[in-house]
Amino acid sequence: MVKISVSVLSKNNRETIEKLNRTSIDYFHIDVMDGKFVDETNFSISKIEEVSNYALKKLDVHLMVEYPNSYIASLPLSKIEYITVHYESLNGDFSILEKIRDKGIKCGISIKPNTDVQLIFNLLDKIDLVLIMSVEPGYGGQDFLDSSLTKVRLLKSEIKNRNLPILISIDGGINNENSSKCIEAGCDMLVSGSYIISSNDYEKAVDLLRNV
Repeated sequence: MVKISVSVLSKNNRETIEKLNRTSIDYFHIDVMDGKFVDETNFSISKIEEVSNYALKKLDVHLMVEYPNSYIASLPLSKIEYITVHYESLNGDFSILEKIRDKGIKCGISIKPNTDVQLIFNLLDKIDLVLIMSVEPGYGGQDFLDSSLTKVRLLKSEIKNRNLPILISIDGGINNENSSKCIEAGCDMLVSGSYIISSNDYEKAVDLLRNV
């Protein structure tokens, strides 16, 4: 069954987190933004610590920052299962991937909509997850880009051919109208925020994403 990671970018108060704790979601997706790599600023280290204190699900942390190395040492690691960094922010220095894994955390690479997915094929043996952005990173509520599905299919084929244990996640504009296309293309995890959090019934929204 496809995994669901709920982005709490737009609403991350204790009441919302505890309500999501009672659903069948798999992760809380935490978007860390520095105001440089993307225009917005969100999720300070102290806020991540606050959320982790009452989250009953593991955290899926997405670093949308210019210098991800500076964040790794400060993150509250006990609740984090994945830390994902952007290919575009690494400037060819991929040593951070090993640093993340050395801390016992699964490592992900994310790419923006305009980045060729084949650029990360040589990194697949160093990571555990690829996060395909299906919107420009930094803002919630954007429309899903269908072009992202071509990347998912290419990536899925490469992963299968090399028999690698890597999850494909997709983030941006995910709702019940496009989730089935994402799953069919090869996604193992769907990141959804506005669609779930703005619904009247969180669990029903999750089920519709999973097509169950």
